[in-house]
Amino acid sequence: MPTNRDDIRDFLNRRKQAVLVEVEAADGSTPREAGAWMLVAADCIFGTIGGGQLEFMAIDHARRALENGAQMDEMTIPLGPEIGQCCGGRVSLGFKQVDRAVAMTLTEKVDLEIAQRPHVYVFGAGHVGDALAMALSLVPLRTILVDTREEELSATQVPGIETCLTAMPEAVVRDAPAGSAFVVLTHDHALDFLITAEALARNDASYVGMIGSRTKRATFRNWLTREVGRPEFFDRLVCPVGGTAVKDKRPTVIAALAAAEIMVSALNYRLTPNVAPKERRRVPA
Repeated sequence: MPTNRDDIRDFLNRRKQAVLVEVEAADGSTPREAGAWMLVAADCIFGTIGGGQLEFMAIDHARRALENGAQMDEMTIPLGPEIGQCCGGRVSLGFKQVDRAVAMTLTEKVDLEIAQRPHVYVFGAGHVGDALAMALSLVPLRTILVDTREEELSATQVPGIETCLTAMPEAVVRDAPAGSAFVVLTHDHALDFLITAEALARNDASYVGMIGSRTKRATFRNWLTREVGRPEFFDRLVCPVGGTAVKDKRPTVIAALAAAEIMVSALNYRLTPNVAPKERRRVPA
C-alpha cells in the first residue's frame, strides 16, 4: 500500500504541467545515483535528486522552463565549494516535459518499486507495535501490522501501512514471501514464542526479532530446545529488538532503533539472498 508521498497519480492529476528531472550521469561522490529522478511543478515537487544547491538549481531551471517556455538543456554541475556542496563529484541532469507517455512510464516505475518492496510483519498492535509501524511507514518497506485483537487494530491510525486481523498469526508467517522480516511483540509471551519459532523455521527470512529482556531471551531458548527441538534456530534471533546500546525503553525509542535494524537486514537480503541471515547482517548496506 503506497503512502501519500508515493502517490504519483495524485501528483500528476493535480498538476497538469511538470518537468521530469533525472540524474543521467553521476561521477565521483554525489548525493544520488544515476537514474534518480524527481518531478517539478510550479508549486511543489515529487521525489528528490539529493537536495542541497544541486536540487535548488535543478528546480529553478525546470520552473523557468515551465513559466517561460525556455529550452530545457541538460545541466552538468561540478559539486564543489562554488555551489556550496563539497561532495567533489559531477552530476549531469536531464530535463523533460511530462507528457502522457512520460507520465505512464513513471507511474509504472513507481508501481513496480512499490510492488518489489520487502515485507515487514509486525506482530502486536500495542504501544511498541504502533510506534514501530509509524517508524516503518517512513521508509520504502511494505509493513503489515498483525494482531488477534480487533479492537487494537481498529485503534491503529498509521497511514501507509496494512493491518491483518487473524486468529492464527503463525499462518501469516508461513504465507509470507521470501525475504520478509518478522518482528514479534504481542501481548502474550506464549504467543510471542509460537510466532517467533515459526519465523525462525524459515531460512529465507531477512530478519526475525522479538521484544524482550535477558530473562525472556533465556526462557525462549529453553522453550525452543524443549518444545521445538531446534536450539540452533536461536542463533538467528534478534532479541531484544533494537539492541542494548541505548538504555531507553520508551516505545518510540525502541521503534526507531528496531526500524534501523530491519531496514539494514531487508536491504542486505536483496544483495545476498542466498547467505544465511546471521552472516547477511554483516554485509554493508
